[in-house]
Amino acid sequence: MTNSIINTIWLVLQLLIGYNLVFPIFLFLIYLLKRKTKIDNGQNSPSQEADYAIIVTAYEQTHTLPPVIDSLLRLEYQRFVIYIVADKCDVSNLHFSDERVVVLRPPETLASNTRSHFYAIHNFVRPHERLTIIDSDNLVEPNYLNELNRYFDAGFHAVQGERKAKNLDTTYACIDAARDIYYHFYDGKVLFEAGSSATLAGSGMAFTVKLYRECLEHLDITGAGFDKVLQKEIITRNYRIAFNGNAIVYDEKTSQSDQLVKQRARWINTWFKYFVFGFTIIGKGITRLNWNQFLFGLVLLRPPLFIFLLLSLALMCINLLIASTIGVIWLIGFACFVVGFFLSLSLSPTDKRIYQALSGIPKFVFYQVLSLLKARNANKHSVATQHFHDKKIEEIK
Repeated sequence: MTNSIINTIWLVLQLLIGYNLVFPIFLFLIYLLKRKTKIDNGQNSPSQEADYAIIVTAYEQTHTLPPVIDSLLRLEYQRFVIYIVADKCDVSNLHFSDERVVVLRPPETLASNTRSHFYAIHNFVRPHERLTIIDSDNLVEPNYLNELNRYFDAGFHAVQGERKAKNLDTTYACIDAARDIYYHFYDGKVLFEAGSSATLAGSGMAFTVKLYRECLEHLDITGAGFDKVLQKEIITRNYRIAFNGNAIVYDEKTSQSDQLVKQRARWINTWFKYFVFGFTIIGKGITRLNWNQFLFGLVLLRPPLFIFLLLSLALMCINLLIASTIGVIWLIGFACFVVGFFLSLSLSPTDKRIYQALSGIPKFVFYQVLSLLKARNANKHSVATQHFHDKKIEEIK
């Protein structure tokens, strides 16, 4: 009896971990069968442009802001205002002649993304219909707002754009970019086209102002992970988050090992803090027969990539020693994951430097294990990623 219970627990544990290896392929098959979301190319869009608030948040650092603002001012769009929320920053060197740029310096330290966002909202110079969130290290394509409009005008209230690598200067940056391609492909394009919602990526995302306020104004979120709370609030309200791979934001990739460890520690902390949302959303999906909620909830329960890969590797080795048949099944599972991973790279525009850097994955995973050890207290160390790439550019100039 005892052996039977232990064997059952052992089998369930393996299934809970192992399904993550084949889930991307499963999702891709659903995508091939269900993809039918057709969005107008903009020819029939409203004659008057929607009014956007572009919120750029900065914490302690401002040296990356000038190129960000220059990029935003080059947008092929007219109706927008850029709100820079310079939290705990020296703004004496921030001078912009364009009246569409508003610099806000909170009198007290906010140390929170959502507090910064709502500080901007409460200081809007006029009522805006939509808002988009841009990090202080991002650059945008000139057609960014036009692309967002295509999905808003199609009836969506939330849109996630695609974040592409701004720098591929180190092995870490290239592998980080590969990771982003993987997630944007499966958690963005494929998940959305399969009838669910794209996951939010922290920046390069846009919402109606009404929905954003409805979801978060009653909450005070500190530390990393406001996007996890936001997507949960949106999905439980029965909205879908659209994904637009043509609304492109260029994001700085981690280029140094200490930067990688600190950033990933915060992200891992966030997953442990918020993954339980997946159970709630799956439950709603089942009771409401809501495919969007059910599938999205499954995605939220998935551990960070390196965690389930390391656990899977350990279980495969154990099974090869004690149960060779099940060990072979694990090998097949790994093969499915590898196929799915390279499928995401091959079906996305992928720089050859990214392929060349993949041999550095073991070292990259090692630093993520270090991040796991620091995850518990991650939010106490810093609330923002330190940016080195732009400093390097300044030094060269």
